[in-house]
Amino acid sequence: MAQKIGIIDYGLSNLLSIYRAMKHVGAETTVVSDPSEIENLDKVVLPGVGAFPDGMKLLKQRGMIEPLRLHAAQGKPFLGICLGMQMMLGTGFEMEETQGLNLIPGKVIPLPAIDSSGVASRIPHVGWEFIREPRPGAWYNTPLAGNAGHQPYYFVHSYFAMPDNPDHVWAEADFGTLSFAAAVRNGVIFGTQFHPEKSGEQGLELLHQFVQQ
Repeated sequence: MAQKIGIIDYGLSNLLSIYRAMKHVGAETTVVSDPSEIENLDKVVLPGVGAFPDGMKLLKQRGMIEPLRLHAAQGKPFLGICLGMQMMLGTGFEMEETQGLNLIPGKVIPLPAIDSSGVASRIPHVGWEFIREPRPGAWYNTPLAGNAGHQPYYFVHSYFAMPDNPDHVWAEADFGTLSFAAAVRNGVIFGTQFHPEKSGEQGLELLHQFVQQ
């Protein structure tokens, strides 16, 4: 029986690009805007662009917060992308303090305007960056297994995630002198700050591996 993969539509996400990317890797996906449909999904993809408070407000208005938390609590695979990844954390500090989904305890804070060497940063951080394992074996048997560190990935963001538990950092990248969480993970709950759907073959391979696992 084919697995049911849902892309969550809460009114603040790049649905078309992620839908096309998932289709390209052979996944049969459904765009889900009804919270009652989430319980029947085998895997969830939570994309997003924009501000943390707006994203959480829209998820709440559409009744999606508890169904998404339940999906993760049941041990079902979950992939958050960009803002979707940030909202997986416990608290966001964009414009105002906002409670997140808390699938991975931690916070989301602004990228530094001045790096540790005193050089002004260009924010938002836009462009291609290489990622790396935060510790040996962090990518083993995950969607980043294989050649994930051999090509850069595409980032667009002004805030970054800081998980409370360093073991929840799944990949790292650099912004000036700052080493930040380019991806997070808690079991089969995954999140990427970068956009795999816009990151060429290596991004598509990550999506393919997520579908296959």
